[in-house]
Amino acid sequence: MLKTLSKWVRRAIGDPRPIPDSLWLSTLLHYAFLARLSSPEQARLRQLATHFLDRKEFTGVHGLQVTDAMAVAVAAQACLPLLHLGDADTPATALHWYDDFVGIVMHPGSAVARRHVMDGAGVVHAYDEVLAGEAMHRGPVMLSWPAVQQAGSDAHAGYSVVIHEFVHKMDMQDGGADGAPPLPRGFMGARGPREAARHWARTWAPAYERFREQLITAQRFGTPAPWLDAYGASAPEEFFAVACEAHFVQPERFAAEFPELSTALRAFFRQPHPPESSR
Repeated sequence: MLKTLSKWVRRAIGDPRPIPDSLWLSTLLHYAFLARLSSPEQARLRQLATHFLDRKEFTGVHGLQVTDAMAVAVAAQACLPLLHLGDADTPATALHWYDDFVGIVMHPGSAVARRHVMDGAGVVHAYDEVLAGEAMHRGPVMLSWPAVQQAGSDAHAGYSVVIHEFVHKMDMQDGGADGAPPLPRGFMGARGPREAARHWARTWAPAYERFREQLITAQRFGTPAPWLDAYGASAPEEFFAVACEAHFVQPERFAAEFPELSTALRAFFRQPHPPESSR
């Protein structure tokens, strides 16, 4: 944990000391999708973020010094998907979704990862991939600080690299990321886990295929490209993560564009009510 953070966030008997008012308010002001939460939701998010900071360790690389403001910005966005998943009186119980790791590695810009893939003929190809973030199964989360700052900055885009990577962590709780996270008991009226999984697949698989087809049509014939980030077409798990960040950053537009996915995500994240404008 940051030495400066440890002055006011520390494990103790009872709750850790809260995030200072000025630091919390400046975080809300920077991220409009956090500022528009109700007052009770902001208070609950602040409590979650405080416990999150108490449990995680931030490391800056390539000369980046991780400040308190950076850590709080990450914590607030990372905890947004957990807002309604904990016990009513103890919201921090929701943090079990992130229990498989401690470290968060912050880069001053995009990171470059060396990849190796084998083609159908058995030939291994190496290439460099530029990343704004990456979540590793049972390992740390890597984030680019400029990408963290950009979340919600475009009024027409549902972008948050933090939410994207942390819902990957949620997806990984039953193994590797596959776009089908562990579902709550009774998910959307399901009588058991198998029925819940079938309902999830019937909702997400067709939406993913339609999205891919829309992108292909746009690229080939110049039709309007879909609103959702094109990276979601690369794999079902990326479609899930891209959908989740849009769901939290631009919930009204996401619900209008993907009503069935919005309903499924609200059920998964146990959000009590849809956005006012989409009712």
